[in-house]
Amino acid sequence: MEHQVLAEFVRMLKVSRDTRIAAKVLQYFSIMIQNLCREHAIYYCFSNGHINSIITHEYEFHVSDIALYYVSFIRAVGGKLNKDTICLLLKVQEGTVTSFSLYTEALRFAQHGDKMIQASIRSLTLSIYNVSDDMICQFLMTPPESEYFSDLILKLREECVHLDATVCSMRKNYSSDKRTELMSGIDKLLDDLYYIKDLLCLGKSHLNTVVFHKLLGLLVVPIMIPLMQLGKSTGVKISSVTSLYLLSRLLQVVDKKEMLDSVASLILYPHVASCPVFDTEGYATDRSQVKTTSDQLNDIEQILNSSFESHDNGEAFGDILEPKLSAHHLLSFQWDRVQERVGILSYIFSDNQGLLFASLMLLLILAESNDLDNLLASVFGFHQKTAETDDSVDSKLFDGIIFLKCIPQILNALLNIVGSYTPSSTLNQWHAAWFLLKVIDLQRSRLGHHELHLFNVNIRLNASFHKAREHLLDEVSGCWFDYIVDTFEKEWISCKKALEESSRNKDLFFLLQIAFHKPSSDGNNIDAWQRMVDAVKIFVLHLQLKAYVLDGCIPNNSPINSRTTSLPNPGSILALDLSIVNFGSEVTLGSGIPCKISFSKVGVRDIYMIPVAKGLCGKLLLVEKHPFRSQTGTVLAIARLAGLTQPNIDENGTWLHLCIREFNPKFLDKRSDLNLPNHETDARWTLGFSDAEACEAAFSLIAEQTCNQRSFTESLLAPSLYGNLLGGGEDIQSS
Repeated sequence: MEHQVLAEFVRMLKVSRDTRIAAKVLQYFSIMIQNLCREHAIYYCFSNGHINSIITHEYEFHVSDIALYYVSFIRAVGGKLNKDTICLLLKVQEGTVTSFSLYTEALRFAQHGDKMIQASIRSLTLSIYNVSDDMICQFLMTPPESEYFSDLILKLREECVHLDATVCSMRKNYSSDKRTELMSGIDKLLDDLYYIKDLLCLGKSHLNTVVFHKLLGLLVVPIMIPLMQLGKSTGVKISSVTSLYLLSRLLQVVDKKEMLDSVASLILYPHVASCPVFDTEGYATDRSQVKTTSDQLNDIEQILNSSFESHDNGEAFGDILEPKLSAHHLLSFQWDRVQERVGILSYIFSDNQGLLFASLMLLLILAESNDLDNLLASVFGFHQKTAETDDSVDSKLFDGIIFLKCIPQILNALLNIVGSYTPSSTLNQWHAAWFLLKVIDLQRSRLGHHELHLFNVNIRLNASFHKAREHLLDEVSGCWFDYIVDTFEKEWISCKKALEESSRNKDLFFLLQIAFHKPSSDGNNIDAWQRMVDAVKIFVLHLQLKAYVLDGCIPNNSPINSRTTSLPNPGSILALDLSIVNFGSEVTLGSGIPCKISFSKVGVRDIYMIPVAKGLCGKLLLVEKHPFRSQTGTVLAIARLAGLTQPNIDENGTWLHLCIREFNPKFLDKRSDLNLPNHETDARWTLGFSDAEACEAAFSLIAEQTCNQRSFTESLLAPSLYGNLLGGGEDIQSS
């Protein structure tokens, strides 16, 4: 104060044309303001107009990092705002705010390409809105400042269109670069939605109403009108699946009662889109003329409840919705009219799995919400029957006009997907199973009369279970059977977690992924591995579905106990723990067969070939005899028994050729992250024996030990493969 430091800084800004000086001044100001603790110091800094002078100074933002320093400065100022200090940065005339430089200058960077700058500006605006009084709110809600909210939603709409264009492009030509672009677009979309949610959670009624109204009028309705197939154009061209995905994402994040009720109203009553609540044209900015969101929704409810008198003149369902909507009409229209109608509800009958999943997802989010209006929930069939049910809701609504009547078709469609077996079906089977459990759970808790549906579901699942079992048995005979039990236990945990996930927390990316998901088909080790994993996934999925249908829950523990071990043969290498046998280990030669092998660097070596299996572990050991201890040797090389593909004896009868699996599943995810090629070259071993009899004995010993390992694997799977779980409600472990 004594040396007028603030004024000196302002003078330096005005007389200097060096952007480095401006950057340093902004940096020093930011540090100083951030460290102000005393209230009178903050008041002094804000009260003499120097802060506004620094804010409104003309900077060369295109030069160097001046924009970062500037945004950091105004963010520091915003951090010191409260209901008293904010008034020091305003210009007021006759009780009306005429200028608020901090806010208007900050909005210049609202759509900045730098993510850090954009986040800082949004944090600043939230700070301003949070401490604004009625007079400041009036300024913020008046053009041109109020255009910020329209620009925000319109920019979000552009991002939605671009997101859909990326998905459509990936359908035609998938690439990792496009996937990265898509994921980046989704992240940006979620950032915007969470910012909008923060705006609606500030508790400022007028701000909430403006933002909510803009969100409905500029985003929700333009997206929903094409879905409702009303023959109207909004200028927003987004595919149906992406539109449903966007609406579901919106409800997941902006889970406000007003938003839930509005979307539900638009689904049930498409023509309500013409209601003034959803019209952004000529929207009042005067605080006294603007209705609150609850008042606007009450208007809709009055329309819905305005006519309960009988209606028998045979008007079509679409006709009775305009100019007013009748709840009685909704109760009395015939079910065959629903099947004939178009709109969002028609997508649950679509043969397109993407549309089926996306429309069901939207309905389930509404169904699982406790904030949805009772009348709307009852019309859908989501209303829970309880003793405390509001008497004002007509009991006929509990018949679940919209949703309950669809249950047989929905269950049938989902069961068809769960029971399908194509190279690309695994992803869809998992998601169909999740939907199946959610619909069953909805029946049990809210819809009632589910016993017949569950009986039919159980019968259908029995049939598809047998298919899943046959696919798993095929993999037991394959080259990856040694990983089946471990994969089974891991998939049991992940499948249970996935099936029990709520619709609120579920990652909806799968709705878009279905459109462009294409499994690889190169016929290599990675494909064989993925085929085994998929077979285990689907088998585990069926076990858990059956348990849930019969008992209402999924057991925590896998029915397989991999700790079970077989008894070793006395005096053989089986007495060793094969899991710790590694290169350089000393082992007993036991029943090893002497042979020769040629290494590229060390030439021909005399070795012993020892195939050995103990429980789930099976290895082929190449052992060099110890020079001093005749019954022991040192391990030179190791291969997994299950990975020995097509061992064969050559025409001479003394050479055994082995293909050794080199692919390690542990590195599969790392290869994908590093964009490495998805193919492996098998190693080849050629072992030479003294005569044909020794070679044949070696071939037979490998086959025998491999068979022992495969038999033990199948014995662990047997309770799940052949148990009585599918016939009744017994616990998996007891089966």
